[in-house]
Formats: sequence, structure tokens, C-alpha cells
Amino acid sequence: MGETLPPPGAALDRLKDHVGAPFTTRLLSDRRGSRAWMIEGPKGTVALKANTPDDDTARDKAAEMAQEDDHLVRLTDAGALSPGYRVGAGAWDGGRWLAVRWFDGTPVWRAFALARGPEGDRPSVRPWLLGVARTWAERLAQMHTAGWAHADVQPTNTLITNEGTAAVIDYALACGPGDRPRLPYRGALTHTTAPEIADAILSTAPDTHLQAEPPADIWGLGASLFWCWTGHRPVAYEDDAPREDKLKAIATGATLPLDDVRPWPFTGFEDVIRACLAADPADRPTAQEVAAAW
Repeated sequence: MGETLPPPGAALDRLKDHVGAPFTTRLLSDRRGSRAWMIEGPKGTVALKANTPDDDTARDKAAEMAQEDDHLVRLTDAGALSPGYRVGAGAWDGGRWLAVRWFDGTPVWRAFALARGPEGDRPSVRPWLLGVARTWAERLAQMHTAGWAHADVQPTNTLITNEGTAAVIDYALACGPGDRPRLPYRGALTHTTAPEIADAILSTAPDTHLQAEPPADIWGLGASLFWCWTGHRPVAYEDDAPREDKLKAIATGATLPLDDVRPWPFTGFEDVIRACLAADPADRPTAQEVAAAW
């Protein structure tokens, strides 16, 4: 198949009936202890990821992959995920693998490229932006109704399809009901970390699990829309500042004035972003309210 870094054979053995033969594999990423491939055949396409066996974080990544698989099963049982999203999972001689439905989509940052400039202020872009925000909130609302938080809402974990709808992916860090054993949640991408999560990270021991709640997802949604539309992260700090300093800045609840950085005025869209970025979790709208805003 011409792969320099081929997928685990154990995974391909399980997936060949799902995608059909002949199938092709394409390495998509190889970073931070895990690799991802697109597996495409005549019957379908899946996204496959596995931990990197020779990486220093191999054990942690294998455990994280097993945790995500457990989350997918539980979210599907709760009606918060389509039964077709999880394709398969298992062990291989290097650790764990997980296969999920393939979405033909573009990460939010790239999808918002036109909207970030003044030329984005056009009749076709405005309803498209609202549609992205609405469907993104709808996906989160399904989880929240089931008692879950995604806990890693950020631009790279959402794809925008050709139809202009949002597809949420990567459920490894999700926080659900109950006290089942899990890897401690200590926040995710710093730039979309809610103030209450930032404060909790700073005030607790590194091995303390922090249970993310739906309002933290809403802050992450607002932060992602702010960032990808304006080109500016919602909280001001230097790129090379230590993570602790960035978390301290986020924990204050202060964000950049949207009026100062927006590429063009869009009142209704801006109002929802501001509401999502409220410092007090109780002041933020629910995902259902965001979805019904337009």
C-alpha cells in the first residue's frame, strides 16, 4: 500500500469487511504519541487512529484511546451519538486502535478563512456562519441532554462539511455521569479553556480529576467562533508565555473586546459569542438556546 507508517494489521483485519476491498490507507497525522489514517474502500471510508508504540507517551495514549472507545459506547447508548459513528476498536501489539466514521469536512479555522476578511461580509457568508454555529451547538446539546460535556471544544475537533454543518469529533476527554475510573481531566487546548476550568487547574494537584460541565463547552464554543472569525484568541497573552500564565489570564474572565477585532459587524452573531464567553458559567446560554438563537 506504499505506507511508510502502516496502520496496525489487527485493525485492518477488522476493518476490511467494513470498507471493502481493495482498500487504500493514507497517513493523516503523526504527532503527540498517536497516528491517524484514512482507510478508504469501495464500501466506505473510516478514520483510524492508534497510539505510537515507540513514543514516550505510548502507555498514556493507549489508555486515552481505550477511554475514548468507552465514551463512544456510552454516548451511543445514551442517544447522544449516532450508532454509526463508532466503527470498531481493539488491541494490537503496540497498544490500542480506534476507528470511527469518516467525515468529509474542513477544520473550522480553514473553513472560516473567507469570513475572517472584510470580503466575508456578503449575503452568502452570514447565513453560512449562523448555520455552522447552530449545528455545532446542536451537536453539543445532544451530549449535554445526556449528562455529558465534550470537554475539548476547539477548532480542530470540529469539521465543517460541504453542506455547511458542523461535525464534532474526538471524545477522548469527554466527561460523563457517574464515577467510573478514568484518566484525570486537566483541561484541553489552553486557548479554548473556560475560566472556571482554568481556575480549577491552577488550584488543584496535577492528578486531580476536574469534572467539566456543559457551560465549559459553551465557553469553548464561543472562544472557537471568536478565534476563527476574528483571527484573534479571545484572551490576550503572549504566544510563548508559560501555560500557567495563560491559564491565569483566562481565569480572570476578561476577553478582548469583540468590537475591536471583528473583521466586520454582524450583530446577532456577535451577541451570541459574547453570551457564550460570559465569565460566570451561570450567565452563559445553554447549547439548546444557542441553537435556537437564529
